[in-house]
Amino acid sequence: MMSCFTFLILCSLFVSQCHGGCAEVDSQTEAVAGEGFLLGCISCKRREEVSARATVDWHFKPLEEDEFRHIFHYDHPSATVLHQDFSDRLSWLGTLDEDVQIGAVYIQNVTFNDSGTYRCTFHRTLLLALQPEHVVVEKEVELTVVAVANRELTAIISEIVMYVLIVVLQLWLIIVMVYCYKKIWNEHEAREERKAVRAEELLLQSKEDFCDGVMAD
Repeated sequence: MMSCFTFLILCSLFVSQCHGGCAEVDSQTEAVAGEGFLLGCISCKRREEVSARATVDWHFKPLEEDEFRHIFHYDHPSATVLHQDFSDRLSWLGTLDEDVQIGAVYIQNVTFNDSGTYRCTFHRTLLLALQPEHVVVEKEVELTVVAVANRELTAIISEIVMYVLIVVLQLWLIIVMVYCYKKIWNEHEAREERKAVRAEELLLQSKEDFCDGVMAD
């Protein structure tokens, strides 16, 4: 199932290609061993109307180590994996343009050794009319790799609310059905009662007509 962040990344990719707005969304921080994981990194320009050119670098610092390793570099249209530990496992899933605002990369077949700190660095040159301006933006993601995905509290609450709503709706449906049944039954009883009264009136009327006929003879 596609995660919320992946969905937002894909939406942002579509929006960026249409030269629309940009929204910075934090990356998820928990990956499941043996599965894929999207490392998110978004850096929006301060002025959307200004053209720019950017490159993106990813560095990784494993747990219990002090040094960062340079693992990936993107300079449109070239995407280069720079460390053997991520060879054939790391792919670019960011903006496919020189004006990069989404610097996401996808890790395939995550292992427990992938736990640690990931640093995403944007080197952006704003192509201003008077003089280009160079801007550096850094973001970090603390990634934890687990054997089994932990369910988020919001997902658990949403599921509980869903079941509660299902039960409430079923009870409401039963109440409505009972109410409708009683209403139909009462109408049926009233209709039968009116028929009985009408039949009795017709019987009395026929008796009166018979008596009047006998007396007239």
